Amino acid sequence: MNIIILGAGRVGESVAESLSSEQNGITVIDQDPARLRQLEERLDLRGVVGNGIQPSVLREAGAQDADMLIACAALDESNLVVCKVAHDVFNVPVTIARVRSPEFVEGETLMSKTGFAVDHVICPEESVMRYIHQLIDYPEALQVLSFAEGRVCLAAVRVTGGSILANRTIAEFRERLPVAQMRVVALYRMDTEMPAEPGTRVLPGDEIFVLAAADQIRLVLAALHNLDQPVQRVMIAGGGKVGLRLARSLVKQCQVKLIEQNAKRCDYLASQLPTQMLVLNGDAVEEDLLLEENVSEMDLFLALTSDDEDNIMSAMLAKRLGARRVMALINRRAYADMMQGSTIDIAISPAQTVIGELLTHIRRGDVVAVHSLRRGAAEALEGIARGDVKTSRLVGRRVEEIKLPEGARFGVIVRGEGRRSEVLMPHHDTLIEDGDHIVIFIPNKRLVREVERLFQVTATFFG
Repeated sequence: MNIIILGAGRVGESVAESLSSEQNGITVIDQDPARLRQLEERLDLRGVVGNGIQPSVLREAGAQDADMLIACAALDESNLVVCKVAHDVFNVPVTIARVRSPEFVEGETLMSKTGFAVDHVICPEESVMRYIHQLIDYPEALQVLSFAEGRVCLAAVRVTGGSILANRTIAEFRERLPVAQMRVVALYRMDTEMPAEPGTRVLPGDEIFVLAAADQIRLVLAALHNLDQPVQRVMIAGGGKVGLRLARSLVKQCQVKLIEQNAKRCDYLASQLPTQMLVLNGDAVEEDLLLEENVSEMDLFLALTSDDEDNIMSAMLAKRLGARRVMALINRRAYADMMQGSTIDIAISPAQTVIGELLTHIRRGDVVAVHSLRRGAAEALEGIARGDVKTSRLVGRRVEEIKLPEGARFGVIVRGEGRRSEVLMPHHDTLIEDGDHIVIFIPNKRLVREVERLFQVTATFFG
């Protein structure tokens, strides 16, 4: 695909990095020549210097031949306008805009072809908030992702000593949880992928990716990690857009203390949050403040400021002072990779939470959900099998007859819609039917194109 990206900031850079590795033709527009040069030196892409809302700049970037435009500039206004220009002047088929304001909603008339011509809206702050909320709901997990409209969950968990799985084989684990519809799709030991086979013995500290029916995920997590206490007391450092969104979402669910360094912002936060939520003016890197506010009693400490270094320091300090679990929002990928698995329990990369949403719109075939795993190295992809035995590479065939690229593996099949749907763990003789939702684990992004082709039907099929 030929893709134009507006904005070479942190989100734009991460999007470009992810997409350029998949043999797409990428052009990045930005007004900072030095930033573009750095991207061109590091990635296989072309940089165009200029203001992307100007038709002449879009023409230089190849908008007349573009398949997609992704607007990731800092301002909502720029992203909305460039989508309108790209559609009206150059007839770009698909436009995606990063929009922070909650007043611009995908699918509404204002975003339609007669409005700003935005096909899909991406809000990083909302994505991060949902991601964190899942981790609060499932405190045993490192990552929790949903498929098939919430009917299936994929959870990444670090196995603890004394859990049902520790020092046992995957087959023994299944025997001990016979009622659970679940499958271990990947196992990593010291960042090295191990075979996820029945005879593989799992050790404490291993990172497991397991797919399970949504109504059984808590049972599976408890078996892997030993069930943690529910998160009831939360301390948030940083009252920016993410911090405020998260605090609002936790009303009536958790006791929340929010620390913000800017006094004026504290006044605003206090006006937006219920009175039982405590807003504190201070610096979360100060040990005395954390001690005074009883950080040791917190089930979860979240460092969500806009400064990576402050987030790392405050999270590490909170952990040392006794917070049960700590998470830090880290924009720089190198920092996030370095901190993952350290005293910081989970390093959250805003760009990576957005990548999955973007990939869903870029994937070929009938792909309905994509989630980025292992900091972008792997993916879990959900597609819908369409057609019949003559027009589809999937429908009418048994699992053992379908050739997946080496390393990729079937995770789960969801058959039927709504309450009548059933979650199936595919076996070698499972027959794929038209309309089946299939989740496939892909350990290496280089294999994505081969998996996508499975969900493409021939020209003789009309859905």
